[in-house]
Amino acid sequence: MDSQNAVLQAIDADRPAFGAAAETRSPIAIEMLGAVGFDFVWIDLEHGGPSPLDAPALDAFVRAAALADTEPFVRLPSGEPHVIRKALDAGVRTLLIPRIETAAEVERAARATRYVYDGEPGDRGVGDGRDTRWGADLSGATADDQVCLGVMVETAGAVENLESICAVPELDFVFLGPADLSVSLGHPLETDHPEVRAAVSEVETTVAASDVALGGIRNDPAAATAAIDDGYRVLRVGGQLAAAREALAGRLDALRGE
Repeated sequence: MDSQNAVLQAIDADRPAFGAAAETRSPIAIEMLGAVGFDFVWIDLEHGGPSPLDAPALDAFVRAAALADTEPFVRLPSGEPHVIRKALDAGVRTLLIPRIETAAEVERAARATRYVYDGEPGDRGVGDGRDTRWGADLSGATADDQVCLGVMVETAGAVENLESICAVPELDFVFLGPADLSVSLGHPLETDHPEVRAAVSEVETTVAASDVALGGIRNDPAAATAAIDDGYRVLRVGGQLAAAREALAGRLDALRGE
């Protein structure tokens, strides 16, 4: 893995970072997607997979990503500091925290990612994991610079508090979750409902006026291109299972003459 965080580099350069999901959470899948050329591989530990406290599993994810020169992009199940520190110790540098609703929650998570936070002591711990080259490099001089922190905006409360959330120091991006947002707004999975669409538009406008980047999921290339034009800079553009299903189903249909 490059010493520079590819997701953070893209955000800093105001260009899109592209990723794909490894839904099987297999090191082989992570390595394969990285070899395709994606900037990051999305690993969801909120809705499945091993515990975020499972150090050997995290270690395998990071090692596979390093082999393919891609960034492991880990969605944790919560922003609890001890969970964040465990991921950082394993070498994960891009973290996505779900279901946040207040700036205080974001700040608590952000402090856990830093040795120095906003000019004050942070809440990151010093260990002997991959992040310190197993204890060989305890300087911490560049570690803070390579952490990329994002939060999911997927509740009505988060939308309401978004301006203060975006003002939290060391927050790098906001990732929009329309499906869960539709549930929170009382219109489950009706992502085209006017109230949901209005909330999405509000998020896009608020983030555009801030210093953080905007992220989202766009599986169609045309939709992804439109999102980039609208200011999105962190884009998940597919996943291994859907890609396999679509490609293989198409082949089978062709062979059967359907």
